[in-house]
Amino acid sequence: MTRLRTLCSTILVPGVVACLLGGCRAHQLQPDEPRLAPGAAMKDVTFYSVALNREMPYRVFVPAQLVPGKKLPVVYLLHGGGGNFRDWSNHSDVARYAADGLILVMPEGDASYWTNAALKPEDKYEDYLVSDLASDVEARFPAAKGRSSRAIVGVSMGGYEAVKLALSRPELFVFAGAISPAIDVPSRHFTLHRAEQSWRFRTIFGPDGSRSRRLSDPFVLVQSSDPAETPYLYLTSGKQEPLLEPNVRFASRLHARHFSYEFHTKAGGHDWGEWDAQIPDCFAALLERLRPS
Repeated sequence: MTRLRTLCSTILVPGVVACLLGGCRAHQLQPDEPRLAPGAAMKDVTFYSVALNREMPYRVFVPAQLVPGKKLPVVYLLHGGGGNFRDWSNHSDVARYAADGLILVMPEGDASYWTNAALKPEDKYEDYLVSDLASDVEARFPAAKGRSSRAIVGVSMGGYEAVKLALSRPELFVFAGAISPAIDVPSRHFTLHRAEQSWRFRTIFGPDGSRSRRLSDPFVLVQSSDPAETPYLYLTSGKQEPLLEPNVRFASRLHARHFSYEFHTKAGGHDWGEWDAQIPDCFAALLERLRPS
């Protein structure tokens, strides 16, 4: 029996370690059940990203009937940590906004926080997002170009990047929605209690106190960003989730510096039940500001 346990450990443990180190995607085992809407069509795309040096997938909702020559506004929808490019289509009713004339782009971001990793230079996820992905979308679909025709909305990890891009790259989007954003992640210090998470954040954002951490921290960026140039910010949080406090604190910074923003809370936690409930009001604000070029 002891020999059998040893043999099993020899076979299984290295496989588990390799999976953890290689970043196995558990979501590949999850069912793909997109929530479609009348008047909307769905397309899955795989393209080569120069920034990441590999093929990357994304999902798109477009109007089912496209008018030849007509360009449409684009909304980039970023998933959260532990999620994937299918999340928005599987867990929300966002497809209905494609039926109203939007192109909805849902890319794969792995567990990257959608940023260029400070200590892993091959993981240039922000370059992939704003350069490679945007170029492919505009070449493949009737996407209007220019800031006034682009918006970005993210949940959790994706909400963090929506805010970061709004503050650091204001020329890209006219509207940034952050639903339960993990707004405080770069400012979290190393703890033994969450050693694995802390080490992962160090790889992505750099060591505590480093310049790369500061340049990734919305609480730092908000102090130097120009409110007049920053996209309209729409923030939400669930009243029963641990990210409520940092989001309330961040909203107060926006208020103090006179940014154009909204901050809303609803009953609920850090999950798609609460996030889907926030989407209609978020898109109502988005549609007031998004215009075709």
